[in-house]
Amino acid sequence: MRSTVWAIATILVAVACRQGNDAAVSDSAIISFDTAHVRLVSQSDTLALIVELAKRPEQREVGLMERRHLPDSAGMLFLYDATEPDSAGFWMYRTRIPLDIAFMDSAGVIRSIRRMLPCETALAQGCPTYAPGAPYRAALEVNAGYFDKHHTKVGDRLLLGDTSTRRSAARP
Repeated sequence: MRSTVWAIATILVAVACRQGNDAAVSDSAIISFDTAHVRLVSQSDTLALIVELAKRPEQREVGLMERRHLPDSAGMLFLYDATEPDSAGFWMYRTRIPLDIAFMDSAGVIRSIRRMLPCETALAQGCPTYAPGAPYRAALEVNAGYFDKHHTKVGDRLLLGDTSTRRSAARP
């Protein structure tokens, strides 16, 4: 997986150099994602989110890399075909904004929440990995502070089954 990330990172550097400025990729998705409307249900509230769906390996490897902004009611939902182990963490290589991540089981129940900070190093090996500490089938990334602001906690639930997807293309 890290070799694929290296390949993607090399492409990103080449594109950024060719275009001549960092703003070219500032708010654009590098690859395309489907989007879905989901609901995050806590004890005190039900929140609507529009999420980009990272279902394929290459989508999960790129994630929110190079984004400089994420709308308040948006996020990225990483979906897996099988349960991931509690040690299969996320990292923030080339991710420019601080994020919160909730790791969920197959029923959408949040089993772990972590805060992730952008990795300042130019080398992927220098970036920390944020392990969930619990097995998971999906992971939701949102802006840092979102879960605290909305009192979202372990045991709350993301309704995965009530989604309607629509196509969202990467911007050039």
